[in-house]
Amino acid sequence: MAEAERIIGTPDTPEPAGTEPEQSDAGAKAAGDAGTTAERPRGRRRIAVLFGVAAFAYALDLISKMIVVAKLEHHPPIEIIGDWLKFEAIRNAGAAFGFGEAFTVIFTVIAAAVIVVIARLARKLYSLPWAIALGLLLGGALGNLTDRIFRSPGVFEGAVVDFIAPKHFAVFNLADSAIVCGGILIVLLSFRGLDPDGTVHKD
Repeated sequence: MAEAERIIGTPDTPEPAGTEPEQSDAGAKAAGDAGTTAERPRGRRRIAVLFGVAAFAYALDLISKMIVVAKLEHHPPIEIIGDWLKFEAIRNAGAAFGFGEAFTVIFTVIAAAVIVVIARLARKLYSLPWAIALGLLLGGALGNLTDRIFRSPGVFEGAVVDFIAPKHFAVFNLADSAIVCGGILIVLLSFRGLDPDGTVHKD
């Protein structure tokens, strides 16, 4: 009998019930972990872009203002394109483009609040266009906030250095330009239905 069993062979033993689902669950978990791992570097890259753009905009604004204060303030304007565009050093106690000079402290608080909001929003950022837009806003806000804090007449009441003077338009600086460009980009992204986390809403 034992010899017959050896020749015929022992039938395959069926797998215990539930083994295959356990393997599927393990595979699903592995796939989920892989997706999370892929999303984290992607999110970190977007945050790096945001702060990279902000640092670049802030550095350009800071350097341009240092040059203007050193070389242009208390000097005649420099004509770039005839009367249509000049470089003229002006101290502005108001908001962007010279509006609201009586509310310097309020604009300082608003700029600080914008910076805090952007920093908090960065944790949920997965969209490259939003990273660029928020980076421009952050760099511009930091540029003008630096003037508010460190320039005369005092802390949180400092006048912003403006120098770009188009004909028939308010005098502004590179920080103002960054803020406006970032704002326009945010409006366009909102119209397209793109959220900061990368979600697209279609009507």
